[in-house]
Amino acid sequence: MLLAVQSVFSRTGLADWLFRWFHILAGICWIGLLYYFNFVQVPAFAEYGDEGKARNLALDKIARRALWWFRWAALLTFVMGILIVSVEKDYFQGGLRVPQHSAILTGMLLGTIMLLNVWGVIWRNQKVVLANAANVLAGGQPDPNAAAAGRKAFMASRQNVMFSISMLWFMVFAAHSDGVYGKDPLSGGKIAAYWIIAIVLIALFELNALGMMPWKATAKKGLNMVYESVQNILIAGFGLWAIFLIIWEIIK
Repeated sequence: MLLAVQSVFSRTGLADWLFRWFHILAGICWIGLLYYFNFVQVPAFAEYGDEGKARNLALDKIARRALWWFRWAALLTFVMGILIVSVEKDYFQGGLRVPQHSAILTGMLLGTIMLLNVWGVIWRNQKVVLANAANVLAGGQPDPNAAAAGRKAFMASRQNVMFSISMLWFMVFAAHSDGVYGKDPLSGGKIAAYWIIAIVLIALFELNALGMMPWKATAKKGLNMVYESVQNILIAGFGLWAIFLIIWEIIK
């Protein structure tokens, strides 16, 4: 028993056991709440109407608590992931030419962008929405900026759903299944081609989520069409995942 405890707190044990365990637990909380917000809360709250007291009560009492767990679970997931990479010896031995390493790094890139969306876009704008709900419940006037803030948070949240499908694929199958990506190095040209395509795809959708495309945050315009329903975002998310699979099949 003592040897088992000692092995857990060894360098390898910390990465393979403790940090990975908390990484998974926090990730379940984070992504689970992400799906709750997008698949349950957003459609349900829309039925309350923009000015309904019930909606503002739900925002103030339910969404506020859910967002606390959501943002801190996202941060803990990220921190535990960084600790795994930092503590585990030779985590990226062989470099990015090893398909498995490029795959897991793609998942890490997507997860990092999702974390930045949580803290830099979703939470920052949801604070405006929550403050408006509390103010209206207290008898104050609605904040005219609340709707625009809510739209920004909505777009970033929807984009995180799209990214999450590919991110979870890379995290699970790149790290735990040699048969999907393998450990035999590819040529530098093939890996470079993969990363160019991957970064362009990721940047395109992220810039769209930030309202930096010509149609900005306008609903049902341009790529914003993918955000307008749960069905659309799931189709887009699995479509992006399929593109990543096709790229790997072509270059390997």
